[in-house]
Amino acid sequence: MTRPSPSPESARLATALRELKERTGLSLVALEARTAYSKSSWDRYLNGRTLPPRQAVQALCRLAGEPEGRCLALWEIAEAASSGRAEPVPEPTPTQTPTPTAETTTEVPVPSGVRTTHIVVLLSVLCAVLVGALAAALLLWSPGDGSSRSSVSPSAVAPLCEGAACEGKSPMATHCGAQPDTLATYRTATGASLELRHSGMCGTSWARMWDTRIGDRLEMRADGPARSVRITDATDTKEYIYTFMTETRPGTTVRACFRPVAGGTEECFSGRVAKR
Repeated sequence: MTRPSPSPESARLATALRELKERTGLSLVALEARTAYSKSSWDRYLNGRTLPPRQAVQALCRLAGEPEGRCLALWEIAEAASSGRAEPVPEPTPTQTPTPTAETTTEVPVPSGVRTTHIVVLLSVLCAVLVGALAAALLLWSPGDGSSRSSVSPSAVAPLCEGAACEGKSPMATHCGAQPDTLATYRTATGASLELRHSGMCGTSWARMWDTRIGDRLEMRADGPARSVRITDATDTKEYIYTFMTETRPGTTVRACFRPVAGGTEECFSGRVAKR
């Protein structure tokens, strides 16, 4: 029986994890002995057949002496795509005639049932390869998250929008969440964890929350419209949940407010985008 190919997001994560494994010099048996995950589990994680737990990515980063930031960003993108939270891209109506471009004229075979978002990701990667030098320059220019440079290919995390074009879009689906800065962190009275994030490459900010309860709500605002998200089911309580992005320039103050479902007091915190 033919195994399904991993998604582009999972494949990029698996490539980064294999590079870390090579750096450690450890075999699968040794990884099993030094982590909480079996040899067969590591085989699936490293080949992209199964999305690894976040803790497994962190464990491999520790063994390789690699800062966690960028690999966790790749994991978040893959997790968002596999859970179906990646932002769907609207298709043109029958009356619209798209202008022929490299993206609309390049044919990419796509298995039945794959989301439209995956098509856009595949096309963007093809285009990014052609402008690899520019993507590399953007990667080196970005301040990232304070970690050292990663061996992950720049084209694998090239953003799909910038500035106002990202307004109201998902940071994961657009790859703006691949190399974020953390502007501020906050722990609520109910135990939820909150963060304000910023992408220097995209010029945008957003907020995320985890360890939440069904009904909890998070709202983020900068200079533009407010962006909010609500925990809707049990799956959300176990994952990172993100607001959509808003454009933010250097020096902008970003503010987020958490509203617990249990009727507790609203809790707010803020962070400032660094001036360059």
